[in-house]
Amino acid sequence: MSSRALRRLVLLLGFFFSLPAFAVSDPLALVRDTSNRVLLEILNRKDELTESPGKIYRLIDDILIPRFDFYRMSRLVLGKYWRRAADYQQAAFVREFRELLVRTYASALLNYSGQEIKYLPLRLVPGATRVVVNTEVREGRGTPAIPIKYSLYLAEDDWMVYDVTIDGVSLVSNYRSSFAAQVRRYRIDGLIKKLTERNRRGR
Repeated sequence: MSSRALRRLVLLLGFFFSLPAFAVSDPLALVRDTSNRVLLEILNRKDELTESPGKIYRLIDDILIPRFDFYRMSRLVLGKYWRRAADYQQAAFVREFRELLVRTYASALLNYSGQEIKYLPLRLVPGATRVVVNTEVREGRGTPAIPIKYSLYLAEDDWMVYDVTIDGVSLVSNYRSSFAAQVRRYRIDGLIKKLTERNRRGR
């Protein structure tokens, strides 16, 4: 996945994750309704966020972090290497992987340019604990629609995101392939060290 595609992906990730978890919501309604809330806030605060980029992290804390299961995502991303990692390595990887995603998302959010989002009908089987919400995004007239799929599972309080697929490329699968190669070369500690150094440079 190119850096441009990744920035577009993480920008789209944050469009809908601001609802507090007081009741189990309809996944499609959650995506659609909170998208409108977040986009409006971004547009209203565009100048402020452009002048003071650091303020974006407070917005991310309120929007992104509560709606993503970073622990599950980390487990899926590391795959078989997760089971081989010690507890302290797992904790360190979750922390650094989460910061990587948040910082990438922050950069993309600051460059939001008003993409059009279409929400496709949801097929939700009664009693289902996993669901995929399908959307399409257009960046301008005449451009092909980009399919975005959000994979959610039903937690104790509400739906949580554990993967996003953009134009056929899964966030989890993309990182799993990249990190697996690094683990084979540098081992778990080496991967964590590289993530830590990358995050430090971005601060």
